[in-house]
Amino acid sequence: MANPAPATTRGLAITEHRLANGLRVVLSEDHLTPVTAVCLWYDVGSRHEVKGRTGLAHLFEHLMFQGSANVSNNGHFELVQAAGGSLNGTTSFERTNYFETMPAHQLELALWLEADRMGSLLAALDDASMENQRDVVKNERRQRYDNVPYGTAFEKLVALAFPEGHPYHHTPIGSMADLDAATLEDARAFFRTYYAPNNAVLSIVGDLDPAETIAWVEKYFGSIPSHDGKQPPRDGALPGIMGAEARELVQEDVPSRALMAAYRLPQDGTRQADAADLALTILGSGESSRLYNRLVRHDRTAVTAGFGLLRLAGAPSLGWLDAKTSGEATIEQIETAVEEELTRFATEGPTAEELERAQAQIEREWLDRLTTVAGRADELCRFAVLFGDPQLVNTALDRVLDVTADEVKAVAAACLRPDNRAVLVYEPTTTDDETEEDAA
Repeated sequence: MANPAPATTRGLAITEHRLANGLRVVLSEDHLTPVTAVCLWYDVGSRHEVKGRTGLAHLFEHLMFQGSANVSNNGHFELVQAAGGSLNGTTSFERTNYFETMPAHQLELALWLEADRMGSLLAALDDASMENQRDVVKNERRQRYDNVPYGTAFEKLVALAFPEGHPYHHTPIGSMADLDAATLEDARAFFRTYYAPNNAVLSIVGDLDPAETIAWVEKYFGSIPSHDGKQPPRDGALPGIMGAEARELVQEDVPSRALMAAYRLPQDGTRQADAADLALTILGSGESSRLYNRLVRHDRTAVTAGFGLLRLAGAPSLGWLDAKTSGEATIEQIETAVEEELTRFATEGPTAEELERAQAQIEREWLDRLTTVAGRADELCRFAVLFGDPQLVNTALDRVLDVTADEVKAVAAACLRPDNRAVLVYEPTTTDDETEEDAA
C-alpha cells in the first residue's frame, strides 16, 4: 500500500466527516511513523461561564479524568500509558481539549476511551469525585497563581483589560469562592449542556486507515445523543481602543520591580492579528528583539523584557508586555524606554531585515508545531472550532508571510498606545525577617 506523505503540495491532506449526532470528524493520514494522535475539542471555555460559577470549565476538565461508566478513577491515564501513549487536557477562554498520542495499533483504545467519557461520565460523577477534583483545582490555583511571585499578574491584567461583566473578564482558573460554590448539579448540568457530540470536533492524525478509523468513530461515538440546550457565549466584542489607561500598583513579596501591561489587539483570524503578531515578535520576542536590546543590553535596567500575543477569537486579542527590573532601576526608567521604543516603531515601522527575521521565526515555530501528529491534530481542531474550517491550517503560514511592513507599522500605531493598555506595577515589600536582620 502506498504511504502518503504528511502533506500534499498544498499542505496537509485533510478529509472531513460528520456523524448523524453532529460530531465533526477531521482526518489527516500520515504513515511516516507508526503513531497516531487523537484530539477532541469541546466548544466550551471560561467565556461560557456565568457570574458566581467561574472556573467550572476547568474543574470539569479535571472531572473528565476522574472516571466514567466503564473506566474507574484514574483508569484513563493508566490504560493510555500502559499502551505506550501519552495524554492530557487543557482549558482556555474559548475551548476545552483532550488529547492522546498513541502507537498506531492502539488508536481504537483512545477512541473508545474518549467516547466512553463523552457518553457516560454522568454515570460516575458523584460527590466523592467532585470533592476530590475541587481540591485538586484549588491546589493548582495555590501553586500556579496565589503562592508564586507575580502569579496573579495574568488574572489582574485580564480583569483590567476586559470590563466587569465581559465574558473574558475572568481567567479559566476561576476564583476560590466560586470553586467552593460549585455543586454536583452544576457539574451535571454543565456536562449535559456542553459535552455533547454536536458541540465537539474530533481530529485524528497519523498512521491510520481512514475507512477503519471512521468505522470505529461510528461504533463508539455514533450512539451518543446530541444536545440542543447550549446557549451561545455572550458577545465579547469591544472597542479596539480602551480609551484610557487602567493601572494598578501591586505591593507583594516579589524578587524585583516589574512592569507588565496588556494591550488590546485585533481578534484572531484576521490579517491585522497576524500583523500584530509580527509587531510583537520584532519588539519583544527573544534576545534580538528591540525591547530586549534596549532594556537588557543597552540600558541594563531590566533582566528580562518580552512582548507576546495572546490570540483570542471571540474578543480582542491581548499583547502581553513583561519587564523585570535590574538592580536599583526604577519603573519610570523602564516605562520611559518602552514608550520611546513603541513610539519609534509606530512611526518608522520595521526594517526589511526585522520583518524578514520575524516572519522566519514565526515560520519556524509553526513548522515545529506541525512536525508532530499531536500538533497537527490540535491545529485542525482549533481552526474547525474557532473558525469553522480545518482547511485553514494549510494557508495560515502564507497569510503571515504575506503581511507587509506597512501593515505591521499600522497596527502598532493604532494599538500600542498609552490609552489602550492595562498596566501592573509590582513593587517588592520588605518582610519582617529582613527588617529585623537589617536592624541587627
